[in-house]
Amino acid sequence: MKTQPNLLLCLFILIIVFSCAEKTEPNKTEQKPNIIFVLADDLGYGDITAFNENSKIKTPHLDMLAQEGMRFTDAHTSSAVCTPTRYGILTGRYNWRSELKQGVLIGASKALIPNTRTTVASVLKQSGYNTAFIGKWHLGWDWALKDPNQEPTTGWQDTTFVNIDYTKPVTNTPNDLGFDYAYGHSGSLDMAPYVYVENGMATQVPDSSTVNTGKYSWWRKGPTSKDFIHDDVTPNFFRRGIKYVKEQSNKEKPFFLYLALPSPHTPILPTEEWQGKSGLNPYGDFMMMVDDYMGQLNAAIKEAGVEENTLIVFTSDNGCSPAAKIDEMTEKGHYPSYVYRGHKADIFEGGHRVPYIVKWPAKVQKGSIMDQTICTTDFMATSAAIAGYQLKDNEGEDSYNILPLLTQEAIEGDFREATVHHSINGSFAIRKGDWKLIMCQGSGGWSFPTPNNKDALEDLPKIQLYDLKNDPAEADNLQVSNPEKVEELKTLLTKYIQEGRSTPGLAQQNDGEDKNWEQLWWMDEVD
Repeated sequence: MKTQPNLLLCLFILIIVFSCAEKTEPNKTEQKPNIIFVLADDLGYGDITAFNENSKIKTPHLDMLAQEGMRFTDAHTSSAVCTPTRYGILTGRYNWRSELKQGVLIGASKALIPNTRTTVASVLKQSGYNTAFIGKWHLGWDWALKDPNQEPTTGWQDTTFVNIDYTKPVTNTPNDLGFDYAYGHSGSLDMAPYVYVENGMATQVPDSSTVNTGKYSWWRKGPTSKDFIHDDVTPNFFRRGIKYVKEQSNKEKPFFLYLALPSPHTPILPTEEWQGKSGLNPYGDFMMMVDDYMGQLNAAIKEAGVEENTLIVFTSDNGCSPAAKIDEMTEKGHYPSYVYRGHKADIFEGGHRVPYIVKWPAKVQKGSIMDQTICTTDFMATSAAIAGYQLKDNEGEDSYNILPLLTQEAIEGDFREATVHHSINGSFAIRKGDWKLIMCQGSGGWSFPTPNNKDALEDLPKIQLYDLKNDPAEADNLQVSNPEKVEELKTLLTKYIQEGRSTPGLAQQNDGEDKNWEQLWWMDEVD
C-alpha cells in the first residue's frame, strides 16, 4: 500500500516530461525550409517533356521533379537574356531599372548590383540561413588591376584581360551581396577569362589562352586556368552543389543554394557518355545530361533526409538560343519554344516564357499545375515571406510572393496585376491577363523581323497587341481594332516605369537617366 503513491507520482512525472517534450519539439514542416534555386541557361520552354508533349528530348528526372511538385505553365523571366534576368532573380527588381538598359555584361565587366542593394541572399542570411552561390554569375564583379588607371575594355577581344591581376582579391563579389560561400566564373562559359573564383580569390592564375571554333562547342579566345576545363564545368558545379547539400543537411541552420548552371548555353559540351543520346544534335544531348544531373541532385536531397522541407525551384534564364541550331531540331520534330513565337533575346513569348518547377513536399501538392502568370522576380518576395522578413519600399520593387499559389489558396482574378517583359535591345512589353502589348515593331531581338531589318520593319506598326489566349503564337496583331486596350496597357507600363515599382508601395527611383532612355519613345511622344 505504501508504494502506490510513489507509483502514481512517477506516472505523473512521466506524463509531464512527455507532455513538455511534445510541446517543445518543433514541427518539421513549420521550420524554415531549405531553398535550392537551380537556374539553367538558355533552356527553352519546350525542352522538357513535362511542358511539351511533343518534345523529342528525354527528360525523365525533370519530369519526375514536376510530378513531385508544381508545374507553372505561364512563368516568365524579366528579360530574354542572361545578365538582366539574373539581376531580377536576386533583387526582385526589373533589370531595366538598373544601369543596364539593354544587352548583357561580359567576363571583365564591373559589378552591376551595388552592395547596398538587398538581395535574396542577404535577406535569407539575415534570417538565419547559410547561403551559397555556385555557378555562372554574369552580374559583374571587380577584378584587381595591375594598373588601376587602366580599366579593362568592354569589348570581346582577348586583350581585354591583360590588365587583370589574378593574384589579388576580386571585390564586389557574390560574398558582398549576402552569400556566405561563392564559387563560380564571371560570365557565360563562352566569355573569358576562364577562371574560377572562390570567395573572392581566383583558384588558379591563368597560364594559357584557349579558344574553340567548333560548330556547337565554340568559345571565345581568352586566358584560361589549368583547373578550368570547359567540358567539366557543368559536372563540377553539380558535384559541388550536391556536396554542399550533403554538408548542410547535417547542420541546424537552414540553407539556401543558388546553383546557376552555364548549360545548355554555348559552348554545348555534352560529356562522352551523353554524346549522340538524344538523336537530335549536341544541344539535345546536353539537355539530357543536365536532366541526369538534376536527378542526381534530387536523389542527394532525398538521401540526406531533408526532402520533406526543402524547396527546389528549377527554371531557365530565358528561351532557347539559336546557337542550339533550332532549325536542325525542328526538322526532326523538336521545337524548343513549344507553340510560342521566337527564342532567346526576343520580346516574343519564346524569348521569356520558361519552364518553372517548384517542389516542396511539406507544402506543395504533388503533380499540381498552376496557370497563373508569374515572373522570376517573384523569388525575392517569396523567399522573404518564407524567412519572415518584411520587405522595405526600396527592396524587391517588382516581386510578388507566390506562396499562396504554392499552397493553392483561392485567388480572385490575376495573381499579378501585370508583368513587364524586356528584350536584348531594351524593347518593352507588358502582359495583363490574356493581353500583351509590345512597344516595338519586330522581335526586339534575334528572330525575324530583327531591329536592324529596316526593310521588314518599314510597313509594320510601331506597336503590337496580342490576345495570348486565342493567339499564343502572336500571329495576329490586334492593335488597330483595340485602341482602348492599347491605351490601358501603355498607361500602366508608363506608370510602372515612372514610379520605380510595379508592386504597392512608395515610389522609387530607377538607376540611370530616364531622359536618355531611347526605348521609352512613347513617353517622349507624350511629353
